[in-house]
Amino acid sequence: MHFAAPWWLLLLIALPFVARLLRRPGGRHSGAMLYSNVWALPRAGTARMAAARAMPWLSVVALALLILAMARPRRLQEVATVTSEGIDIVLTLDISGSMRAEDFQPKNRFTVAKEVLGRFVASTEGDRLALVVFAGKAFTQCPLTLDHDMLQRLLEQVELGMIEDGTAIGMAIATGAARLQQSAAESKIIILLTDGMNNAGAIDPITAAKAAGAIGVKIYAVGVGSEEGARIPIDDPLFGRTYLRNPDGSFQRTKMDEEALRRVAELSGGRYYRAADPGTLEQIYDEIRKLEKSRFETTEYRRYEELAGRFLWPAATILLLQVILSCTWLRKVP
Repeated sequence: MHFAAPWWLLLLIALPFVARLLRRPGGRHSGAMLYSNVWALPRAGTARMAAARAMPWLSVVALALLILAMARPRRLQEVATVTSEGIDIVLTLDISGSMRAEDFQPKNRFTVAKEVLGRFVASTEGDRLALVVFAGKAFTQCPLTLDHDMLQRLLEQVELGMIEDGTAIGMAIATGAARLQQSAAESKIIILLTDGMNNAGAIDPITAAKAAGAIGVKIYAVGVGSEEGARIPIDDPLFGRTYLRNPDGSFQRTKMDEEALRRVAELSGGRYYRAADPGTLEQIYDEIRKLEKSRFETTEYRRYEELAGRFLWPAATILLLQVILSCTWLRKVP
């Protein structure tokens, strides 16, 4: 047994002073008369007098029990050790403006990527997952966790336009590698999903991939989008839905640096995939599941038995008994 709020126990120090105060004439027994020699008084009612003298001590006992109850005594009822076999995975999701491209009809790339990612998280068991999103910058939306429900909620909050536009692939890799640096798992991977070429950030993808490989992180790069690219829609407040154009008036199409993504994957010991449709994207995530699994364990103290009631009920009984006795058998008549 231990106390969840042990500072309440300091009040026990004051109990001797409370007991002395209650025993003093002028305290709770202020109605008593003082005699120079009590032997001259009749001896009748000895039991009643003894009970009256015990009343202050009952108050002290009740107060001590209440203090113990406030300190929240409890006993550890169950210790659960959760052992998992899995991979530490950082999911990196491109949320740049080009992810609006609509070559995954009837949905755009971002919507499809987010849905497939959500299904991957929902069907994953035993793997610790993290989520990094990037455009012109990269940031961690969710750190490594076994709580996949929480990660799903955070994934649902991800939207295009959350951060400044651009495609900082190198920063995304560096941010993901930083989340895995302290991991003890044997398999540490980054699933990098993007549809463009690096055009932002302070770190280039090749340098970031070399650094990730040096700490044992594999990068599985997924280029999402059709080979010919697609037009990028924008919603103009005056003209409604239109598409980005080049300076010469032609429609601007997304470009993907597949050679750089392939190089990034190879440098870290991973692989490069091309996802031209939602089905292929699903297959890519399924293939990654087949990687070697490693063991890690977390210990959780799940349930405590609160013992305050074992002190509250006796204290309440004593106080109730005092009230009943003071109104009946020990009642004082002026």
